[in-house]
Amino acid sequence: MPQTVLRAPLAALTAQLAGRPLDAALDAWLNAEHGAGSATFATLQAACQQGVAEGWLCNREGGGIRYGRVFKPADDLHGFSVDVVDMADIAGPHHTHPLGEIDLIMPIDGDARFDGRPAGWLVCPPGSAHPPTVTGGRALVLYLLPEGRIDFTK
Repeated sequence: MPQTVLRAPLAALTAQLAGRPLDAALDAWLNAEHGAGSATFATLQAACQQGVAEGWLCNREGGGIRYGRVFKPADDLHGFSVDVVDMADIAGPHHTHPLGEIDLIMPIDGDARFDGRPAGWLVCPPGSAHPPTVTGGRALVLYLLPEGRIDFTK
């Protein structure tokens, strides 16, 4: 199954995230330990780019955004679900994160930023909300959602 190229490194990473609060300290730790330029970042970015090229990742489209839930919450992923979106200079649908959200920002071209952040990680705490926005080019964004929880605004 081609998804194993992504699942294995995510299982190793989520083992380090299990039980930690989704807060500014986790954001800083992820960017210091697994940020742009790290082996973890390179591995996840290569797996995501491979998945897009092979057609099993971001295989749905709506409103100019390619997306897809890759994995439902699972024990080996420590209760996180995994979604990946492919966005270029666009805002996505507004939503809230009941339990928080961890985003891996992987610019593809230009100086793409996600919610104003460059390549690396963005941790959104429980109860936060946003219209996810990519500016300055195209980016892949991988979302880790505790228990797969996300509430789209009506």
